[in-house]
Amino acid sequence: MDRRVAPDGGRLFLERLGVPLDPAIDDKTGSLNKMKRFLLSAVAALAIIAAGPASADPKQGGAAVITFNNDLTTLDPAIGYDWQNWSVIKSIFDGLMDYKPGTTELTPDLAESYTISDDGQTYTFKLRDGIKFHNGRALKAADIKYSIERAINPATQSPGGGFFGSIKGYDDMVGDKKATELSGISAPDDKTVVITLTRPDATFLHVMAINFAFVVPKEEVDKYGADFGKHPVGTGAFKFVDWVAGQKLELERNADYYKKGVPYLDKLSFEFGQDPTVAVLRLKKGEIDIVGDGIPPAQFTELLNDPTTKDLIVAGDQLQTVYVTMNVKTPPLDNLKVRQAINMAINKDRIVRIINNRAVTANQVLPKGMPGYDKDYAGYAYDPAAAKKLLADAGLKDGFSTELYAMNVDPNPRIAQAIQQDLAAVGIKADIKSLAQAEVIAAGGNGTAPMVWSGGMAWIDDYPDPSDFYGPILGCAGAVEGGWNWSKYCNQGLDQRAAEADAMVTAAQQAARAEKWKGIFADVMKDAPWVPVFSETRYTFHSARLGGDAILFTDPIHLPVNYDYIFAKDAQ
Repeated sequence: MDRRVAPDGGRLFLERLGVPLDPAIDDKTGSLNKMKRFLLSAVAALAIIAAGPASADPKQGGAAVITFNNDLTTLDPAIGYDWQNWSVIKSIFDGLMDYKPGTTELTPDLAESYTISDDGQTYTFKLRDGIKFHNGRALKAADIKYSIERAINPATQSPGGGFFGSIKGYDDMVGDKKATELSGISAPDDKTVVITLTRPDATFLHVMAINFAFVVPKEEVDKYGADFGKHPVGTGAFKFVDWVAGQKLELERNADYYKKGVPYLDKLSFEFGQDPTVAVLRLKKGEIDIVGDGIPPAQFTELLNDPTTKDLIVAGDQLQTVYVTMNVKTPPLDNLKVRQAINMAINKDRIVRIINNRAVTANQVLPKGMPGYDKDYAGYAYDPAAAKKLLADAGLKDGFSTELYAMNVDPNPRIAQAIQQDLAAVGIKADIKSLAQAEVIAAGGNGTAPMVWSGGMAWIDDYPDPSDFYGPILGCAGAVEGGWNWSKYCNQGLDQRAAEADAMVTAAQQAARAEKWKGIFADVMKDAPWVPVFSETRYTFHSARLGGDAILFTDPIHLPVNYDYIFAKDAQ
């Protein structure tokens, strides 16, 4: 039975989990509040879950073991930016804002409350009492200021610094002035953070909920330097215990966490170097609890039809697009006709069949359900003959050679091979570089990868708004060393239009804002820096001993699993 999460976030479910339901936020501008609700309700229907029997009541204690084929890259919230470490970071750190479990509804987190000025450009946050870092020190407002400034500082090389571009003083920090502080953030006392923007920003509260805005203690960053990501210290539900590179990561319950009773598990263990096929067999034997990489296609149908396992598989739709990037700075991919030809050469239907039809083909950047998605957009049709003609028109009738980078976890090597075959059919010889996730991300970020198949690293919303599918992955701010704009595409005119769209903050402007984003993404596709391939349904296979509402196992924000609220049924 499909379970739809209502725009109110499912109050009864949240009360059962023991989530504090905050009082009404003091928002001085009713239109801004309506705009926020509009953005959230527009995507709430995407939290559709195919669930097994209703979960038992939560219990305290026990542990869970999660496996991944590849090790995590980092647990530094300013730097980590892939789906594999995303929810682990969310369990160690907190920000001013978060989302109610299993939903896309914003709620204050470290902030107890906030107010917004009449012009929509000044946000004042009041912090909760009693919040401590894992090292025992009390959280102060100055820590919020430091953490955001650290993410923006070019020396940090954060791929998410551009998210904060609307804060006053941002340009001074990233530009020639090389300022070390943001003039737009102040901490007048230990419990108050005031953030001033240069313009109204429809996405700002969402930005305060993403990992890059999570708070870190300066003394621990100073202590570990570049290795802070291997020794993380936050305020979150779980505390870091140990990390043996390539083997395991261990977290333990934070007994001082401000949310009473959360988390339920005493321990989380992540095991690395585990092939997903083997992990499925281990889960069936009761040795592990979650196959972190998902179900391999070769085992999917068997597990779904097996009465002993079918109710242990949870499905959830995602705001996600999987794609092939083309580095527009690398010849001959700098030629528009070549990029258009590649768009027309790839058989997306065949790729979807490789993954058991667990996706729908994509013809544009935005996934269905996101404001700005254009249901009438035709995109580039699969047409090898037309692709050959475009290559000939580009002076490459005999084709050319290039490289396609892909993550080395099934089914990605097989999908890369299918793309390789499609490209060969139009005369393009693509050498596949099948590597660990961290190596693919590094090659995309530093610009050495001519083409990247993003499977296993696909873009999933940081927050439910169309701007998130532009700025970090197609905007100029992301086309930097270490950024996630792997096509290195930078269109200043579209950046300006994106900023104008994000300044449309009132409820009355939202239809026009969606239309503006629709036009932006249509023009992106005219330049063809990507081949959008599909939008995937997430399936999580977990052990029978784990409990928790099904929406926690495919949480749209704490992807792939919201570890803070699942529990062990056999806890003593």
